[in-house]
Amino acid sequence: MKAMVIVPDPKGKGGTLEWRDVGDPQPEPGQLLIRVKAAAVNRADLYQRQGAYPSSMSAGATALTIAGLECAGEVAGMGEAVTGFSTGDRVMTMCFGGYAEYATVDHRLVVHVPERLKWHEAAAVPVSFMTEHDALITNARLKPGESVLVNAASAGVGVAGIQLAKLFGARPVIATSGNPKKLEKLKRLGIDHGINYREENFADAVLKLTDGKGANIIIDHVGASQFQENLRCMALCGRLVSVGRLSGNHSEINLDFLALRRLKLIGVTFRTRSMEERAEIARRFAAEVLPALADERLRPVIDRTFPLKEALAAQEYLAMNSHMGKVVLTL
Repeated sequence: MKAMVIVPDPKGKGGTLEWRDVGDPQPEPGQLLIRVKAAAVNRADLYQRQGAYPSSMSAGATALTIAGLECAGEVAGMGEAVTGFSTGDRVMTMCFGGYAEYATVDHRLVVHVPERLKWHEAAAVPVSFMTEHDALITNARLKPGESVLVNAASAGVGVAGIQLAKLFGARPVIATSGNPKKLEKLKRLGIDHGINYREENFADAVLKLTDGKGANIIIDHVGASQFQENLRCMALCGRLVSVGRLSGNHSEINLDFLALRRLKLIGVTFRTRSMEERAEIARRFAAEVLPALADERLRPVIDRTFPLKEALAAQEYLAMNSHMGKVVLTL
């Protein structure tokens, strides 16, 4: 089959991608073989190409030649002990090796694609919506009527986060972006308030919008540069979920402030979870989120599509941070 292969840079300055012939994958017991129709591009794909992200579902794995962390396609085969799927089923999943004509993945991570979704839309769902559902609902335990702030809300995960917050009854839903045009688009997706952090202090704005109480939940995709201000605009007993760290990993914290406000700081990632934990995320997603994708209460937002052969160009486009929603590769 054809696949986009990660070629490491011998000088350690970041690798590249090459379109190559590779061996056809064969499903092991419990796995599905998926004929890939589309694969989405994620920020983690850039880290994976640079050798700074795990490359296999197996703990301790250090190498993988095929790029990609999610895909959508048809079930082309299956190993022993697979239940709930048939050949020809339309499916989507988190995976490793999604930038290829075929991929194998544990069937417990795979969910069926709602009929209304096209392939490029389905490919944009798993990572963003599963990540944000796990952060917002499973970990932050959002209750209807609570306020939610989503930082850096215009990327794929942020777009999913604001939609999920609205779906599960958050009010108000507040989003930050440094681009006024993106904020206008986010308003059409349901945010109650948009804050341009380049023009005003977002913590001051959040406090004003919540009558001085602060946000009950913050879904943070930024990290270090906004950490102090995130803390300042958290409500009593507020929860901050660290999903991404685009601006860095290190910051300081006033432990007295943390204690007096009774705040909860929550870290989430898929990288240190067992297969069973990942499977539970997929199961809850299928039960609690998939129906809303099926009836259009939720919808993936696609910024741009590229042919799979142009995956490197797609990653470079993503790195420019001009996108709104997901960037998707199609076959």
